[in-house]
Amino acid sequence: MKPQAILHLDLDTFFVSVERLLDNRLQQKPILVGGLGDRGVVAACSYETRSYGIHSGMSMQVARKLCPQAIVIKGNASTYTQYSHLVTEIIRAEVPAFEKASVDEFYVDLTGMDRFFGTQQFAFDLRKKIIAESGLPISVGLSQNKVVSKIATGEAKPNNERYIPQGTEKHFLAPLSTRKIPMVGQKTYTKLVQMGIQRIQTLQEMPLAVIEQVLGKNGKTIWLRAQGIDNSPIIPYHERKSISMERTFNRDTIDVVRLKNSLQAMAESLAYQLRNAQKLTSIVTVKIRYSDYQTQSKQTRIAYTSADHLLVPQALALFEQLYQRRVLIRLIGLKFSGLVGGHHQINLFDDSQKLIDLYQSIDKIKNRFGERSILKASTLDSKSIGGMGNPFNGEPPMVLAHRKQ
Repeated sequence: MKPQAILHLDLDTFFVSVERLLDNRLQQKPILVGGLGDRGVVAACSYETRSYGIHSGMSMQVARKLCPQAIVIKGNASTYTQYSHLVTEIIRAEVPAFEKASVDEFYVDLTGMDRFFGTQQFAFDLRKKIIAESGLPISVGLSQNKVVSKIATGEAKPNNERYIPQGTEKHFLAPLSTRKIPMVGQKTYTKLVQMGIQRIQTLQEMPLAVIEQVLGKNGKTIWLRAQGIDNSPIIPYHERKSISMERTFNRDTIDVVRLKNSLQAMAESLAYQLRNAQKLTSIVTVKIRYSDYQTQSKQTRIAYTSADHLLVPQALALFEQLYQRRVLIRLIGLKFSGLVGGHHQINLFDDSQKLIDLYQSIDKIKNRFGERSILKASTLDSKSIGGMGNPFNGEPPMVLAHRKQ
């Protein structure tokens, strides 16, 4: 069986690179992109800030103290989405199958293309084409599987390329830190270090049974990846299994009316997204994070629906059951899961034609003038909630924080 050829592409410090493309004066300067308030988080940081110990997902307050001279930019999800779509379309026009793993990360299956082109040459030419047509720096890694290609991209950065020929995967991985293996987070890495396993070569030489005993069910996958073995397929389309929203307040609050209004606004926005995509939900989950960072959630299973008048009461009822501590709240969130295709079924006893007509009229107005064009008076304070675009377009969600770029 002919070996695979999997190309991994990753736009370098994507949000920062877009900002520099829009304003050339930002070149070579330390840049932080993310929230500007006290609760702000670093969504992306330029390489100039890395020597100060700054990384994405860090508190913006901490980052600004570490690098006071950094230029801080709030960022614009809409702009980043446009450039992400631009790169996506360049890739789509050139290759037979690809997976968009995130807003700035792609996998491309080039298996068999060496019959027509040199696979390595084609991969590197594609990188040059993306740079020429988008103006954005991008790094790529090419090997016979997704994991090795992703690690190769990391080693190629910034703005470079790396090819790992078949049969050399273990040799390439051996000197690298085990932290480089996808799936090895900080907790897993700490366990490995405690065992004296810091380099992938040491992990390669360990018996599988020992690793499974220490790391549990993920042990075998991590051990195989250390050997350069990975059979993960290219997934061209991401079917959303859930949609969710969260709101972090500028100041911790105990204002129950405000909390409920925020929750109602989220429920109405998510329900609108479901109806637009002809989807129904069967599981409602409410999450709250207290000022001491303790996080709690509660969920309930319901009959399939996408109707505000059924989902809002469920969300509020879960909040009432969940919020027992009467402690200041930092964050509140809502998730609809258990999604299936379909329309809201009319209940002959509870739903009137007048109610159905009302939903259709409201959705028509929102479709034409935008989701925020019509709001309930009680949710006006939560007008920043919503406007998330189409979450069912097959692309991964735009994430503005906690991404290790």
